[in-house]
Amino acid sequence: MTDELKIEGYASLFWTRDLNDDVTAAGSFAESLATGSPVKMLHQHDEAEPIGVWDAVVEDAKGLFVRGRIFRTTPRGALVAALVEAGALDGLSIGFRQVKARTQGRLRVLSRVELWEVSIVTFPMLPQARLSLARLSRSSP
Repeated sequence: MTDELKIEGYASLFWTRDLNDDVTAAGSFAESLATGSPVKMLHQHDEAEPIGVWDAVVEDAKGLFVRGRIFRTTPRGALVAALVEAGALDGLSIGFRQVKARTQGRLRVLSRVELWEVSIVTFPMLPQARLSLARLSRSSP
């Protein structure tokens, strides 16, 4: 067992409605990512105990792709890594501040957001936002 568990997945999918009737538009994360500010890795959006680091946070044609490492050197990180490996925890969720959005019927279409963190969660607001163990040969989304 190593001190790190490598994971990857889509934290957001463009043009896909979440359970809160939010939709992220393609390009909505671009300005935030361009600042170079690190995006935190949390468990259940709890800022008190970061559990690892995101090594890659990028927009591609599909959505917001993340790749990172959960650290087993902390109690919370060890717990989360064990739950991920067991298949009990596989959701991803974004923490952000809305910068620019419009309403379209019942939907809030987010066209620009300030991305703060991506959490590993039990129940993601976007049910399709899931992680998996990182494939070693993969170099980009």
